[in-house]
Amino acid sequence: MKQTNEHYDVVVCGGGLAGFCAGVAAARQGAKACIIQDRPVFGGNSSSEIRVTPHGAAAFHAYARETGILSELLIEERARNHEEILENGWTNSVWDMVMYDMAMHTPNLTFHLNTSIQHVITDGNKNIQSVIGRIANGETEITISGSVFIDCTGDGIVADLAGCEWRMGSEGREEFNEPHAPLIASQDTMGNSIHFKAKDMGRPVPFKAPDWAVKYDDASFFYKQGRTPYDVRGGYWWLEIGIPWHTIYDTENIRHELTRHTLGVWDWIKNKDPETMELAANYAIDWIGQVPGKRESRRIIGDYFMTEHDILNRKVFEDEIAFGGWFIDLHTPGGLLAPTSEPNSAAGYQGDYDVKSYCGPYGVPLSICIAKDMNNLMMAGRNVSVTHAALGTVRVMGTTALMGQAVGTAAGLAVSKNVTIRTISNEHIHELKQTLVKDGCFLPNNRNEDELDLARSAQLTASSEAVVHGVGPESRDSETPLLKRWWDTAPKKLELNVVKKPEVQLVTKLGQWIAMGTSELRKVSVCLTNTSDQQQIVHASLIPVNDIWDYRVNTGTVLASTELSVAPGEVQWIEWGVQLTNLQPNSYIRLDLSSNEHVIWHRAGGIEPGQTSAWDMGNGQMRGVKYALSYRVEPAQPSYGAVNVISGVKRPQQSTNLWKSDPQQPLSQWLQLAWEQAVTIREVHLAFPGQLLTEYHYYPPFYKDPQCPSVYTIQAWRDDRWEDLVHVKDNYQRQMKHNLSESVKTDKLRIIVHATNGDPSAAIYEVRCY
Repeated sequence: MKQTNEHYDVVVCGGGLAGFCAGVAAARQGAKACIIQDRPVFGGNSSSEIRVTPHGAAAFHAYARETGILSELLIEERARNHEEILENGWTNSVWDMVMYDMAMHTPNLTFHLNTSIQHVITDGNKNIQSVIGRIANGETEITISGSVFIDCTGDGIVADLAGCEWRMGSEGREEFNEPHAPLIASQDTMGNSIHFKAKDMGRPVPFKAPDWAVKYDDASFFYKQGRTPYDVRGGYWWLEIGIPWHTIYDTENIRHELTRHTLGVWDWIKNKDPETMELAANYAIDWIGQVPGKRESRRIIGDYFMTEHDILNRKVFEDEIAFGGWFIDLHTPGGLLAPTSEPNSAAGYQGDYDVKSYCGPYGVPLSICIAKDMNNLMMAGRNVSVTHAALGTVRVMGTTALMGQAVGTAAGLAVSKNVTIRTISNEHIHELKQTLVKDGCFLPNNRNEDELDLARSAQLTASSEAVVHGVGPESRDSETPLLKRWWDTAPKKLELNVVKKPEVQLVTKLGQWIAMGTSELRKVSVCLTNTSDQQQIVHASLIPVNDIWDYRVNTGTVLASTELSVAPGEVQWIEWGVQLTNLQPNSYIRLDLSSNEHVIWHRAGGIEPGQTSAWDMGNGQMRGVKYALSYRVEPAQPSYGAVNVISGVKRPQQSTNLWKSDPQQPLSQWLQLAWEQAVTIREVHLAFPGQLLTEYHYYPPFYKDPQCPSVYTIQAWRDDRWEDLVHVKDNYQRQMKHNLSESVKTDKLRIIVHATNGDPSAAIYEVRCY
């Protein structure tokens, strides 16, 4: 067997989304980095081998989509890919190649695919010296040494071989008193899944299951136990098996059993289920996965052990380096072999279990990503230091990718400073957080505080600024028609056991966030329909909220309240003279309407950036949705001012944080920074809007977000004239960094947006200058 040796500053073991983002981030910090991946493609569960499309916080929270390296990848994939994206089974090789292309274009980054870790060499003093991998079908053994190692193998292979402490299974209720913990501790884990994809053949096609497939004949197994076959085109998350098999050692047995069950499920859908037979008549199996996707295995004990309480209480960590917001999603151990697939699904995603599972957005600390038993080992992914209950939300790929970028950045900083990773965690944590924010990541409790950023001391003006009048049911914009859930547009949609959320009918309290730009609000109007033949009364209130994710039904303060009288009839604008003054500019208030089943609050026909709504889900909390309810305000609120681009936050949070030009004014439109004294600029960083409102699955093929500037120019005022420094065409990415060919001394800088990808307004979230 051939023997080779290599050395890197940072060695990342595992090339799923967490490992890939870790390797790219470390290399971007200037470290010599290497990714070792045991599969032929990057992406792990998201790859074309397994095809679980990335989920994250934006599934449950408006404007909570993950940014940074993951965002770059997903935006690029949608711009390039001809295929629509459904929940499972639809990932193709375009995604694999987008990741491969980024790896190839990242200086300082090397990778070894088809290489599995066999051994770990330590020095006996809590340091890993090297890992030994074997290249499949290559008869080559490679020894890779490094300064910092990052375990992103999912199963925690490196940490295990290095002798680190780990847990596997479920903690009992008595250990941490977690609401989701079982009464008794066990070795039970969530299971593995494979997925399938079906293709419309345009004519009826038969299917006969092999005799070794599992036979399904009981409709209650599907429709009463949380396994609804909601779309005949794609595979289901509930095609899952774990115990009695071990999710690491028995993965081949699990793969075989899952194949048997998948064929049996398709046989049920095609040939037996009266609800799906007609829908599936023209469909044929196009692909069945043969690499199981794992949800849970080893969890490495780190410097901090995160529990469900940290997540539910949205604990603020000093070492916050990522965020999450997926619900606490704990599948029943056993999967298809268990009485129900997942408690929330079995309950129809409503009731007490749904309420107690809703969480976030919450911060994730670096200390759960540092192995306590090693000096130079970090981890990211499903193997981080959390309880089984906390893993229910932390494990999704959007969150693990953010952790990957964070640990890769931390490793790169440790190398550049020649210090340990714990020194970064303790003495340089502020610099790490500021670096992540600078590189496009969002941290819920941190903002831009970079003292080197010259833009923070500039005076901001613009050619025009949009104002908030409100939004009505007749409104339209260029984004809305494209942002529909895949099940809303599915040609073979199956509407069975679907929970009807109170989106517009006042079957429960509804709330609408309003972005304030001044201290005055004289009048609020809402668009309602009274479906009865009698006058109806709706209680209305205005309350202050901390941010766009402040879901408290009762925040402790009511600014104003009244009873609105709604006459019988459709689409009525009901006015309320609130006459409020001394409000806080650049903040949110929420307009709440109490329940009245005879009244409909009309959903807005368009999207005003940063204006969203929620419904009362019980237990004193609301649940956010990703659209606005129709409302009007007087006076119109100047909520999109130029000064927002130096707010320090690149998405709606405490306010809109967005400059947006007046949509009635034609492009081009400009944003200007001016300084009292001339400054010297070598870099300009821009953050644009788009693909934040909701998650990846909503976006169609060849998508370029309409709000994102496509053609823009950066100019400097020099020698009594405007001089072009940068001119960009065909842009669709959110985060753009421009290194100028030479340093420029100027007292004024302009960004001119000549064209967008479809929106009538120019818009920018952030400008930085260095």
